[in-house]
Amino acid sequence: MTSRDRLEEDSRLPAYLRLRDRIAERIAAGEWTAEDALPSENILSREEGLSVGTVRKALQQLVAEGLLERRQGAGTFLRKPAFEPTLFRFFALQGADRTKTIPVSRLVARSVQNAPEEAAEVLGTTDCIRIDRVRLLQDQPILSEEIWLPRERFEGIETVPEVEIGPLLYPFYLERFGAFVAHAEDEVSFASPPKAVAKRLGLAAGEFVAVIERTAFGLDGRPIEWRRSMGPARSFRYRSRIG
Repeated sequence: MTSRDRLEEDSRLPAYLRLRDRIAERIAAGEWTAEDALPSENILSREEGLSVGTVRKALQQLVAEGLLERRQGAGTFLRKPAFEPTLFRFFALQGADRTKTIPVSRLVARSVQNAPEEAAEVLGTTDCIRIDRVRLLQDQPILSEEIWLPRERFEGIETVPEVEIGPLLYPFYLERFGAFVAHAEDEVSFASPPKAVAKRLGLAAGEFVAVIERTAFGLDGRPIEWRRSMGPARSFRYRSRIG
């Protein structure tokens, strides 16, 4: 970072927050992968000309925000994003034996398409890649998903062999495309499903679905993914703790 960059920082902010922003910028620029330990507090202290206490406070801020994780005896690392399983908090995921389990994922289709209005408005482009995916619980489909990605950011993801992608997309975004999902926002509603989704989920005529529309954001605050997940409304659950 140049002295000019430092002058453009908000000097009203405490030193640890300014350092937090600089480290976040380095993460966004891809300086470290999920497998690289960040420099030690002592090294960062020397590089930045700040006290170890200030560095420690900046790193702790990034840990609290979910960008970093501390591994005992190993150092500080990028936290691999794992927001996807949180979708399952909305549904009663019990098999016939009443045991809870995490569904498996199956890719249905991937293609370059013009995004629909709602996805294009969020992502800022119609030039996108669409991923269709189904989640299964004991071989029964329980969640149908359409996922939209800006093509410029994820060029080629539509041709990557499924075995290389794995069950969770967010860690794959990071490892293959350097796209770190910093946070995500969910919006829940209910609707009659499209015919293709009703067929995929094995729904009876007239059944409704719970719709979770999610926007995932990168470190710079820009949306990098929009998805719409649909599951049977009869399986939907919402729990909130107050106080």
